[in-house]
Amino acid sequence: MSPSKRIQAFGLWSSSISPKRMAQRARLEDVQFSADGVVWLESRGKQGQLVHQPSTGARRDLLFEHSARGGVGYGGGEFTTGGRSLFFVQHGRQIMRYDLETRVVRPVTPAWGAFSAPTLSPDGQWLVFVHEDGDRAALGLVEADGGWLIRLDHSADFYMQPAWSPDGRHLAWVEWDNPNMPWDATRLVLAQLSGDVPQVSGKRTVAGEDVQGVFSQPCFSPDGRWLAFLAGTGEWDDLVLFDLTSGERRVVYPAQGYHLSTPAWVQGQRTLGWLPDSRRLLVIRNRAGLAELCQVEIESGKVQTLPVTPFTWLRQLSIHPSSGEVVLLASSPRLAERVLRWDGARWHEVACTDAWLLPEEWFSQPQAVEWPLPGGGEAFGWFYPPQNPHAEGEGLPPLIVHVHGGPTSAAVLDFPREAAYFTSRGYAWLEVNHRGSSGYGRTYQQALNGSWGEADVLDTVSGARYLAQNGWVDGERMAVMGGSAGGFNVLNCLVRYPGVFKAGVALYPVSDLVALARETHRFERYYTDRLIAPFPQGAALYRRRSPLYQAEQIRDALAIFQGAEDKAVPPSQSEAMINRLRELGVPYLFRLYPGEGHGFRAPETIEDFYQQTERFLQDYVLFG
Repeated sequence: MSPSKRIQAFGLWSSSISPKRMAQRARLEDVQFSADGVVWLESRGKQGQLVHQPSTGARRDLLFEHSARGGVGYGGGEFTTGGRSLFFVQHGRQIMRYDLETRVVRPVTPAWGAFSAPTLSPDGQWLVFVHEDGDRAALGLVEADGGWLIRLDHSADFYMQPAWSPDGRHLAWVEWDNPNMPWDATRLVLAQLSGDVPQVSGKRTVAGEDVQGVFSQPCFSPDGRWLAFLAGTGEWDDLVLFDLTSGERRVVYPAQGYHLSTPAWVQGQRTLGWLPDSRRLLVIRNRAGLAELCQVEIESGKVQTLPVTPFTWLRQLSIHPSSGEVVLLASSPRLAERVLRWDGARWHEVACTDAWLLPEEWFSQPQAVEWPLPGGGEAFGWFYPPQNPHAEGEGLPPLIVHVHGGPTSAAVLDFPREAAYFTSRGYAWLEVNHRGSSGYGRTYQQALNGSWGEADVLDTVSGARYLAQNGWVDGERMAVMGGSAGGFNVLNCLVRYPGVFKAGVALYPVSDLVALARETHRFERYYTDRLIAPFPQGAALYRRRSPLYQAEQIRDALAIFQGAEDKAVPPSQSEAMINRLRELGVPYLFRLYPGEGHGFRAPETIEDFYQQTERFLQDYVLFG
């Protein structure tokens, strides 16, 4: 034992990672170059704050009476830069213009519907954007100084990632239709624009018409010759070039063994970009939650990995159009996310969230684990052992199994704030990447289709049992935790495998699949068609998979945390589940947070969540 450490009971270690520190976290959302520096977006509680770091001078917050939030689906695509101005989406409802010199903010559009992904034309005169109003979606256009909204295209059910050609005569975008999700099948469209007020005078489907696949992130080369994009038509991803003159397509980088993007849960994702010479591209590739930055030469196809050590997860790539400098967001299991800038020779740290500048010894170092499944095959995850510079335990630690949302998402090697809160107190933590998770090939991602609520639950329980049977954790003191689809998993673990976990912690969980199919928001309206069965034809199966209708099988304590304004999983689902637990005499904790949606933002909410969860786990896992 280290002389600086004391023996203490697992789960009761004193930690510097307090509920208040968790509540003060600022999440970095995006970063881009501006005319004279770098601009990034921080989520601070309920505010989306834009921060400007000029080339010379001090950084400063830009927004005081405004908040940058994308409004389409789960958000994203909150802002863009251009010249001496920024354009951002105010509370998801309106596009605003911010002048960096005068600091004046003025509206560009009326507050109508939902906006995301404003993208400025090369001449700085026009903004294209994604717009939704009720059940209608469109690519819209407006003058950069403000004016009438113009619909450029409204033939598809969903849009994302609009991109201008350097001469402003073409526009590319990604679209898809129900019942697909953007990780199932999309189309990449190239449109010709004409007129003093740009209008679509012709368009063609570059990818997605002859071969079904996931096509994303169109970006034009600076010389205007090429349109690059990412294509997922097989097990992994390809980087493809489309010749705008000849119309020919060729794969410049077949990324065997790697994904070049992640499922598009939000607008504005960027893992691909051109260097100024139009001869090289940068792309972030990932496999099993580990990300790398690569340079691809388009003539030779040569791929060079650029050093990013010690960072293991990268996102929101942005390249300076003239210098070729790079900014992105980077993190690792022991380094909080930060803005990094690459000058061609070395990385420079631009910003980091101050609340998380703790010594690395406070953070657990994860190890990859995989375990066999009863029906054959294997599941994957990341195991975080307890870690605290001042404490050690005796015997085996209690375990929290954490299940990500989606379910088409993944636990990656980024900075795990939630895990750190509990591992620093003496809990072991398992991140489960069950079947259906991304990052392990398309076959694994699609293995959950038709089996949601069964295969993912078996993977979760099998992972916990595997760790217990191999002597990593105390099998008599295990809990399961997750939010949204992960919360659905938590409820089903308690329904189908009573006694495996002493307690479950579910955040805004799905409990009634029939109600979900009827009530959820537009983006996910047909998501369960593929995960379970088409609705309403499969209504009977929906009921059998719904924890609400099997609640009488629950024996173990359950905590549910819910936002009162949740549009994805309405609070009525959690309220109905709590009523059943009350009738059945099952121990429960319920917190309904006013003003919160699908995910918690208010500091007082987050602080209360960690306080309540820690006490709940002590009552039912440590001392139960």
